[in-house]
Amino acid sequence: MKTDAEIKQDVLDELAWQPDIDETQMGVIVEDGIVTLSGVVNRYGKKIAAEKAAKNVAGVKAVAEDIAVKYGDDYKKTDKEIAKAVVNALEWNASVPKEKVMVRVDDGYIHLSGELPWAYQKKAAKRTVQNLMGVKGVINNISIEQKVKPVEVKDRITKAFERSANINASQIEVKADGHTVKLSGTVTSIKEKEEAEKAAFRAPGVLEVKNELRVQFYPSFV
Repeated sequence: MKTDAEIKQDVLDELAWQPDIDETQMGVIVEDGIVTLSGVVNRYGKKIAAEKAAKNVAGVKAVAEDIAVKYGDDYKKTDKEIAKAVVNALEWNASVPKEKVMVRVDDGYIHLSGELPWAYQKKAAKRTVQNLMGVKGVINNISIEQKVKPVEVKDRITKAFERSANINASQIEVKADGHTVKLSGTVTSIKEKEEAEKAAFRAPGVLEVKNELRVQFYPSFV
C-alpha cells in the first residue's frame, strides 16, 4: 500500500504529465489517501482536469479541491458573451435537448436549469459548457423527468457491470428502490467507482444513484 508521500509524488507527476496543467500552480496535500488540491488557474477546464488527474492516481481514496479560477484581462468575458457561447455550444451537442435547458450567467458562473429525460443528458450539458472561455464554474440545477418505468433495473445494472472490463461486479451490491439505485461494496480505485456510477445511470428508469462504494486497496504480491 502506498504511503501519503508516495501518493503525493504520483499526483504531482500526473499533473505534470497533463499538457494543459502547470503543476507549479498547484498545491497538493495528502492525508490518509485523501488528496486536497489548491492553487489558482486561468481556466475552469484546468480545474476540472486537475481533479480528474488526481483521481486517476492509484491509492487515492478521494479528492477535495480548493482551486480558484482567475482570468487575465485578455481572457475575461462578459456574462452576455459567456451566455451566448453557452447557447451556441448546447446547440451543437446532439445529446442535449437545448430547448429544455435554461441558461443564466452571473459573474462568470453558469447556472443551468430545466428538465431533461435522462441523467446522462444533465451531465452532458455541464461537460459541454464547462471549458468555455471566461467560465468560473457551473451550477447544474437541471432536474430529471423520467417517464420510463424501472423494469428489472437491478439485473440490467449487474449485467452491465459484468460486461465492463473496468468494473469488478463481484464486489458490488446493487439495490433498486423505485427510480433510485444504491451501490455498495468495494472497488480498487476512484475511477472504478465513477465507472460503476456511470453504468448505473445508463439503466432505464434510474433517476438517482447513491454511490456508497468504498475505495479499498489490496496489497500485490510478486
